[in-house]
Amino acid sequence: MDQRMMACTLCHGNQGRATSSGYFPRIAGKPAGYLYNQLTHFRDGRRQNPGMANLLDHLSDAYLRDIAAHFAAIDLPYPPPQPVQASASAMNRAEILVRDGDAALKVPACVACHGQSLTGVNPAVPGLVGLPRDYLIGQLGAWQTGLRHAHVPDCMAQIAKALPPEDVAALAAWLSSRPVPANSKPAPPVSEPMPMRCGSAVP
Repeated sequence: MDQRMMACTLCHGNQGRATSSGYFPRIAGKPAGYLYNQLTHFRDGRRQNPGMANLLDHLSDAYLRDIAAHFAAIDLPYPPPQPVQASASAMNRAEILVRDGDAALKVPACVACHGQSLTGVNPAVPGLVGLPRDYLIGQLGAWQTGLRHAHVPDCMAQIAKALPPEDVAALAAWLSSRPVPANSKPAPPVSEPMPMRCGSAVP
């Protein structure tokens, strides 16, 4: 699989650990269900990226599960976060959204779905720490504009569309500035219901 996945590592870095470009995300160690969902989203047009679509166009669901399992099993240390420029008020606002959400905007806390350490939750909720600022802004923007879709009900599209631009910028700055915990593995599955119905929460 290492040899077969060399096309992936051209963009996503050696062993899927990400590059310093600031846009291509780390895929190593992500929950297998999440990676499988994203592969099918690219293949089936719910996410827009011609390169990814061309790579995945003729691959079966079974092979996409093999790819997802391969990268999910890779356990690599994360680099330290890169410094970000953001005001103290923006960082405080972001931490409130992350820890408590915003009831007026109908936005749940990030930790309610992505885990208390923000490293994701098995089987299909990704981590948010360790992602580049530009990538976070790009994906929230893609949900806001309809360029990115997930399985219905698309909870992240609902959340992203409720966030004003200053909250998107603040969240991206705060999340990208957080060091990844020593135990970066996704949390075990939880029995409590998520705060919103989310079609991609299970693979």
